[in-house]
Amino acid sequence: MNKSVQQQLEKAPNRTLYLSTIGIILAALLVWSFMGVNITGFDQRGTQIASNIFSGLFSPDLGFLFDFTSGGGVPSLLFETIAIAFLGTIFGSFLAIPISFLMSPSIVSRPVAFVTRLVVIFIRTIPSLVYGLMFIRVTGPGPYAGVLTMSLTSIGMISRLYVDVIENLDRSVLEAMTSMGCNTYEKIRYGVLPQLFSSFLSVTIYRYDMNLRDATILGLVGAGGIGAPLIFAMRAYRWSEVGSILIGLVVLILAVEIFSNKLRERLVNG
Repeated sequence: MNKSVQQQLEKAPNRTLYLSTIGIILAALLVWSFMGVNITGFDQRGTQIASNIFSGLFSPDLGFLFDFTSGGGVPSLLFETIAIAFLGTIFGSFLAIPISFLMSPSIVSRPVAFVTRLVVIFIRTIPSLVYGLMFIRVTGPGPYAGVLTMSLTSIGMISRLYVDVIENLDRSVLEAMTSMGCNTYEKIRYGVLPQLFSSFLSVTIYRYDMNLRDATILGLVGAGGIGAPLIFAMRAYRWSEVGSILIGLVVLILAVEIFSNKLRERLVNG
């Protein structure tokens, strides 16, 4: 071994005690976590159901999978799910733009930014399923409740990411506009938005990718989309239909994932 390399290794601090302590803490936390989880509910019936689900995946109902009639098969259910996620993302992203500016201390006063952040934190605290159940009570079950839920849940995350982009703006532009006597609206319209467009669009695409998965889950509580037929098929033990729905979801999510990643990469890299 090279002498200089050996001398550097000898000078390096001995971290054995530190790493051992971290390992013991992690092992203790792992054991403690297992103690709080009840794993005794997996019985023979659960094994049989799991086997039926996998058999349904490998022997799907092809008629249901390729039924392109309106409201009759997997393609129309997937289209409804896509529409719910898309509308919810669009509405949520537009509502998040003014909220994100109100959250930014570099744009508005700190008290206003603090109060707006508290409101957004409150919105993000409530799970999407709870919002879905609330809107179902108001509008009734269906896609409309799903769109409202997606819009509201999108505001919390999108506005938070928008603020991070706003805080990393080129400050010299805002300072020059301030010295020219521009008001807040003019600074946002001419000094901020041109810098933010591509980053905002990238965040919106990322949120749409997430909303597409959330829209499936919201369907389980009756907020439209493909989730409701999925849970109905599982309750009726129609595993071939379950397999068809899951195959459609996997293909859809993979396609959207690939497309959104490539589009976001082009937006970020220019």
